[in-house]
Amino acid sequence: MRLLFTILFILLLDWYAFQAVRTLAHGWPAAFRAMAYAFHWIVPIALAGWMLASANELTGGVNKNILTVVRTLFFIVYISKILVVSILFIDDLRRVALVAYNYFAGSGSGYDASRSQFLARMSILMGGIPFVSLIYGMIRNPYRYTVFKETVRLKNLPEALNGLRIVQISDIHSGSFLLKEPVENAIRIINEQKPDLAFFTGDLVNSVAKEVEPFIDIFSGIRARYGVFSVLGNHDYGDYHRWDSQEEKEQNLESLKNAHRQMGWDLLLNENRLLEINGEKVAVLGVENYSAHPRFPKYGDLKKAYEGAETAPLKLLLSHDPTHWLDQVTKDYADIGLTFSGHTHGMQFGVEIPGWIKWSPIKYVYKQWAGLYQEGQQYLYVNRGLGYLGYPGRVGILPEVTVVELRKG
Repeated sequence: MRLLFTILFILLLDWYAFQAVRTLAHGWPAAFRAMAYAFHWIVPIALAGWMLASANELTGGVNKNILTVVRTLFFIVYISKILVVSILFIDDLRRVALVAYNYFAGSGSGYDASRSQFLARMSILMGGIPFVSLIYGMIRNPYRYTVFKETVRLKNLPEALNGLRIVQISDIHSGSFLLKEPVENAIRIINEQKPDLAFFTGDLVNSVAKEVEPFIDIFSGIRARYGVFSVLGNHDYGDYHRWDSQEEKEQNLESLKNAHRQMGWDLLLNENRLLEINGEKVAVLGVENYSAHPRFPKYGDLKKAYEGAETAPLKLLLSHDPTHWLDQVTKDYADIGLTFSGHTHGMQFGVEIPGWIKWSPIKYVYKQWAGLYQEGQQYLYVNRGLGYLGYPGRVGILPEVTVVELRKG
């Protein structure tokens, strides 16, 4: 019954949106009008068929990538239609107001309550904007890796560490990739930066460890002079997957940890590594997922990760969720100069024009959502993510390889 009600709702939505098509096509040659009508109605009919097939488990043998593309196309079409319907609703309010005015005025002279051609065109235009941009973002931007460079000046940075070069990537979400070959380009870009340190700040998979298996050979190619270090993100624990038993879930996490080892990444589980670089100690601290938002888990233990790193003049923290920074790091650990996070993806949607505007709807959820932030003498860098989740693309917020160079401030 729920499925039938959903299909009925979709058909009603399409019927309402059809009013714009019918108004716009009024006066067209019959053949063109018929084509416009057919194009409009073929989508809801196809979606209803798809939903019925899925409910009856008839899509189980369909390739995962095809399923993702089909679901995304339906999503894009209906996001666009919602905008069309919104404009039509405004037009209907106008028409109701005119009818009411005519009734109480006792005369309809001079008032046309027919559907507005202008608003019908406007609704199609408004619906076309997300349709075109989301299609473009899916075709052009999923693997359009962009290097973001920042210089961070730390007051107490030892002279021997001046110019230390760090590359950060985050939120790979390997289970979402539709293609494998373009991902290799990310590794080439990373290695071209010739990093001293490479950091990965969580969400290697969507839920299941086997998602990363086809990409182990690719990500094992990352090279950094003093090592590649990683932490877990909220998706890595398998919390969003239905397991047959707790033991199966725990085995999945162990398999994921083993994938980090296979790739040559040093996975930090509430612990640190003391490195000697140019005669100075550098502490790389890594916590498990810690979020200030109640809907995400707090597996992280910074107190435990900090133990033994007290005397290192440079402390670098890897923590997946940026809310950890203000919730704990800046309050209780003033000597952690720079924290690296990810998690937000920049919502994979927004507007960025360097030096002019940086906006995404995610800014209303996360105070620190992309780029460099400062609080006193402490810094946070939030990576926009290398992969994607849900929508297989990006609009305005491109996949990121971060390059941070440390300088004495």
